[in-house]
Amino acid sequence: MATPVIQNGSAPAAASPIRIFLFFHKAIRVELDALHQLAMALATNTSGEDIKNFIDKCHFLHSIYKHHCNAEDEVIFPALDIRVKNVARTYSLEHEGESVLFDQLFAFLDNDMTIEESYKRELASCTGALQTSISQHMSKEEEQVFPLLNEKFSFEEQATLVWQFFCSIPVNMMAEFLPWLSSSVSPDERQDMRKCLHRIIPDEKLLQQIIFTWMDGLKICNKRKHDEDDPRLSSSSRSPTANGCCSCESSENAEGDFLSDCNAIRSSQYCPVDNILHWHKAIEKELNDIADTARSIKLTGDFSFLSTINKRLQFIVEVCIFYSTAEEKVILPAVDAEMIQFQEHAEEESKFGKFRCLIENIESSGANSSAEFYSKLYSQSNHIMETVKNHFRKVEIQVLPLVRKHFSHERQQELLYRSLCVMPLRLIECVLPWLVGSLTQEEARCFLYNLHMAAPASDIALVTLFSGWACKGCNGGKCLSSSALDCCPAKELKETQESLGGYCCYCACSSILNESKKCGLPFKCQKTVKDGKLVSTLGSIAFHFSGTESQKACLTNQSCCVPGLGVNNNSLGMNSLAAVRSLRSLPFGPSAPSLNSSLFNWETEIRSTFSGITTRPIDNIFKFHKAIRKDLEFLDVESGKLSDCDEIFLRQFTGRFRLLWALYRAHSNAEDDIVFPALESKETLHNVSHSYTLDHKQEEELFEDISSALAELSQLHEKLDVKNVDGDLIENQSGSSSQVDRLKRDDELTTKIQGMCKSIKVTLDHHIIREEVVLWPLFDRYFSDEEQDKLVGRIIGTTGAEVLQSMLPWVTSALTQDEQNKMMDTWKHATKNTMFSEWLNEWWEGNPSASSLAPASESTHQEYGAHESADKSDYKFKPGWKDIFRMNQNELESEIRKVSRDSTLDPRRKSYLIQNLMTSRWLASQQKFSQPRSDEAEDGEDVLGCSPSFRDSEKQIFGCEHYKRNCKLRAACCGKVVACRFCHDEVSDHTMDRKATTEMMCMNCQKIQPVGPVCIAPSCDGLPMAKYYCSSCKFFDDEREVYHCPSCNLCRVGKGLGVDFFHCMTCNCCLAMKIADHKCMEKGLETNCPICCDFLFTSSTAVRALPCGHYMHSACFQAYACTHYVCPICSKSMGDMSVYFEMLDALMTSEVLPEEYRNRCQDILCNECGRKGTAPFHWLYHKCGFCGSYNTRVIKVDPHPNCST
Repeated sequence: MATPVIQNGSAPAAASPIRIFLFFHKAIRVELDALHQLAMALATNTSGEDIKNFIDKCHFLHSIYKHHCNAEDEVIFPALDIRVKNVARTYSLEHEGESVLFDQLFAFLDNDMTIEESYKRELASCTGALQTSISQHMSKEEEQVFPLLNEKFSFEEQATLVWQFFCSIPVNMMAEFLPWLSSSVSPDERQDMRKCLHRIIPDEKLLQQIIFTWMDGLKICNKRKHDEDDPRLSSSSRSPTANGCCSCESSENAEGDFLSDCNAIRSSQYCPVDNILHWHKAIEKELNDIADTARSIKLTGDFSFLSTINKRLQFIVEVCIFYSTAEEKVILPAVDAEMIQFQEHAEEESKFGKFRCLIENIESSGANSSAEFYSKLYSQSNHIMETVKNHFRKVEIQVLPLVRKHFSHERQQELLYRSLCVMPLRLIECVLPWLVGSLTQEEARCFLYNLHMAAPASDIALVTLFSGWACKGCNGGKCLSSSALDCCPAKELKETQESLGGYCCYCACSSILNESKKCGLPFKCQKTVKDGKLVSTLGSIAFHFSGTESQKACLTNQSCCVPGLGVNNNSLGMNSLAAVRSLRSLPFGPSAPSLNSSLFNWETEIRSTFSGITTRPIDNIFKFHKAIRKDLEFLDVESGKLSDCDEIFLRQFTGRFRLLWALYRAHSNAEDDIVFPALESKETLHNVSHSYTLDHKQEEELFEDISSALAELSQLHEKLDVKNVDGDLIENQSGSSSQVDRLKRDDELTTKIQGMCKSIKVTLDHHIIREEVVLWPLFDRYFSDEEQDKLVGRIIGTTGAEVLQSMLPWVTSALTQDEQNKMMDTWKHATKNTMFSEWLNEWWEGNPSASSLAPASESTHQEYGAHESADKSDYKFKPGWKDIFRMNQNELESEIRKVSRDSTLDPRRKSYLIQNLMTSRWLASQQKFSQPRSDEAEDGEDVLGCSPSFRDSEKQIFGCEHYKRNCKLRAACCGKVVACRFCHDEVSDHTMDRKATTEMMCMNCQKIQPVGPVCIAPSCDGLPMAKYYCSSCKFFDDEREVYHCPSCNLCRVGKGLGVDFFHCMTCNCCLAMKIADHKCMEKGLETNCPICCDFLFTSSTAVRALPCGHYMHSACFQAYACTHYVCPICSKSMGDMSVYFEMLDALMTSEVLPEEYRNRCQDILCNECGRKGTAPFHWLYHKCGFCGSYNTRVIKVDPHPNCST
């Protein structure tokens, strides 16, 4: 288990309360690994266990992990979001995605295909995906969330957060959660965990006993006998004994009334399950109050009560959700009511959500709220009331009669107690006073009596806590637990501790007992312990309180001294439902009803709003997600066929996988290097992308694991004769054990690869969804279209031509025609200052695999043509030598005019075309002259230049003085065979268009052939022409590292775009990565060097960028800088001149001017800051009074004396 790195924390990692979460993660990892190993054993037929044990393990893990996630969403993430923004929401969304994975797994387990081989393999894949997703999520929490918690929260605050975490897990789950956690760690870690819990749990012995009883897994049999066999109801047990009375006993004269009331209750038709009706009444009353307030708001228009309604509604929503959970998990399974379907649960949650959303909208709009809001508020409250009432009537008619008929009182009490324990302690502390406050005194005492009777003996401390909380809601704050039972809860708790050897607990009800004495309550306690079973004595009601009016819940500690949890009013975190509202704005998909996932389904409407927004430039980057999903689906499906595949299929599958890996790596690198830093640069978006960077690292590791497994499988296939396996395996089984082992290993590998492909699909799919939900909308909110264009340009500028050539067909194959056109238009707009469109068209025309881009290119040409004159509306100029040679003088002049008027052509391209058109007659004659020689060359005779040339004649290394290569090029313009274009231009009166080259000559065999990376002659046996070959530039180089820049549409010296160079779309040039932050100047490289006057854009020598944004050759800079320090174009300094200027300051201080010049002034213009000022007279040096630079020029000499500087 990886230990999180704690930096600047308030507590050391080893002592931090947050460390308890590391124990949780370790236990979950152990459970996940065991589950996946069992699934793998089932898939490979190496396990004797049945599928039922597997399903039980799945349900247990789901239950544990679901409540762990819910508690994080309710407590940890909201608190963290207050201190550190933009972190928690992503992790909360990951919980949602993992919930979907569990739902998919259970849906798959419900299929009746358990005996099929493919089913078992798919089952192993699903568990592998689940294990990968949860493990990666926990690793990210340990790397990012836990260090932040340690850094931003003090020790006490951390302890409070962890305690809130425990109090947010349902009570019934805590009883399973803590023993499981304790058994999953080593003895030393268990001891550390106990020490950690002692620091976390409040210093209240009652609370500590409850938690440590759960952790130790202490179970005392709580099976109760029937009434007729219960010794508590015998006459002897009812009579008071000296040993049975506790110190809080009252006088004997009330004993008769006490026992008579008990008999009256037993003889009545009252059933414990009728306590459910109390819940119905309390919920309906609360909803009625909310509806009345909504009605009042509608009539008065006073919105001052909205916040109160929102809080009350939030509370009642939680109560209703847990009530529904108790029905689904406890009551209905007990009565075997599978046929009774309660669709009202989902309907209630949806209506509650819409109602709260409406309230929040009204609160945000304030006084501007319209009458429509008033009507909606009133209407929604009535709809909720109607839905809840229908639900309750259905329960009372269909379910409760079955419980009364088939279950004993003890069983009914047990169901009620279990239903209450579905809630977490945090909610029970609020619910019990609220519920008891709505009951009469007799109803409240009966409720507490049933609570005590149903609780197992191991829960004596817990039920004492419940009783104390319930008493806070009674009339006048008086204690009811002493009158509901004939035993003292405090004494019973103390005796339980002694019998179990447990923790010594403070008497939580001592003040209650004293109060009972004051009000004359006969309070008896009698208890026997037999055969390890604890039996509590039945109590009776001896005192009748007057009045039946229910009271509101009181959360003060006026009546009972049981400790409070101290979590409901804590300011560290947010309320659970508010946390879900803010952190989870979009659900991943349909999932089973849970506390936090399906309550606010109205938020799915947010997704539809994005579809109506005008396409933004950045949207086209996210279009890659569509192509990624397509290939992920392919890997997931096709990996299931690897178990019975041939070598060809395996090779194709591996190739498709490696293509996806390479392109996804390019995509993730672009996000990490460009997109995420752009988001983080916005002050309000700090930390928003760190989680996704961690995702990329984890996904890269997963890709590497799959690659290693595929390589091993390929090696295994080479050793294993797949064709003869079916026929020869039985014959050779005794003598070929190695072959059997290989087949077994092949089966294990294919199952493993299938699982990893499922994992990468699930991981990437959820990662993509989170990016689209969280990050995508941020660009529309915080970035203008111009800024988005720059981001798109930067991404293209760091993507190499080879990657783009693989990426474009891959992406466009997953898009519709309209999406393709929009994407290409966006790309061309982002690269409008460059040669990217020229490269794209050239590559598309020469690449059949890019045929999907044809409509986009054609639509672009048609759009450009619409701006041209009418006489050429159907004309598209495609320069080619054959067309030019067939033209007469008039046609040539016409074409020259058309090219000159074509505004879409780049100026360099336009000049090139016009020049060649004007010299076409001479070129035509040269072409005619060289044509017969070309024909002769085909017959084996020599042509001009058809002989090898050497870069090093002594070592017989082919090439020329410019390049090392094994071939010559045949110029399309004159037919000469030359080593390179520079060699051609040096001996010709025209320039060579290397991109028009179609033929080359191998200097090894001297055969003229189509241009390509290798020689096709059999004698050369595929001899490479050079280490580097560019099909676009027809360029070969065998010495240097070269790359082709699609935006320059030229080959450049370097390791590649995104490696050591990037293309700046504004400057339209390739620059070193180290000067990414430079001053941009539009098309700054499309000019001549100010020193040597060579054209910089196509120069083969190194170019240096100056701080002012201008460029010159590096060699020219070195020579020029020996005598000058200012740019020859703009006169700004070419470097940091502060030391030189300090030297001039010293010189000026020491120099004394003649008397007649001392008071004279000169008006100067500073070349650095561009401001005008005055300086003392000097023949050479004049200092700017604003920036302190001596890079100035004199514009006027002041003839008057007394110059003031």
